[in-house]
Amino acid sequence: MNMTKNLLQIALLGHPVLRKKAQRVKSIKERAVQSLIDDLIYTVMDANGVGIAAPQVYRSLQIFIMASHPNERYPNAPEMPATPVINPKITHYSEETELDWEGCLSMPGVRALVPRSKTIKVTFQDREGNKHCDEYEGFIARIFQHEYDHLNGLVFFDRLDSLKDIYMEKEYKKIISTHKLVRYDIIC
Repeated sequence: MNMTKNLLQIALLGHPVLRKKAQRVKSIKERAVQSLIDDLIYTVMDANGVGIAAPQVYRSLQIFIMASHPNERYPNAPEMPATPVINPKITHYSEETELDWEGCLSMPGVRALVPRSKTIKVTFQDREGNKHCDEYEGFIARIFQHEYDHLNGLVFFDRLDSLKDIYMEKEYKKIISTHKLVRYDIIC
């Protein structure tokens, strides 16, 4: 493992790397790949995020980190250790979907209500190269789908049902602190 962890710069929406399909990782145990995993973990923790994908740090590789934990933006997030996910594939999406809040380290200050499958089945490799077949639901499934989208050149704006589901962070914080969502639909 990399003894020196580097805080990586996060690409912002508009940079072409966020719209590019990421390349499969061929040599997982390669030193550069292992260092990138360590740096991604360090960067997502420093940003107090719940996930980060390699394209978000200008590396077009199929790697992301899931690191769910309660925080100011997601107070009800479940606790999980930082989990590296390499060469993932979603093999099944439940028909049942749910609308919930998402944000993105590449789009600071913006939140939106994003529809996602409630349950997914996935395959991926860990940092040792071991294959995993798992099923996720709820918030963890949401993180996986969000980060998986980054590997396919998508951002959460691409999943919205309506532009009316986009909120600035200040308004989002008011909503989650009062637990009241008011949709500002214009009736014509």
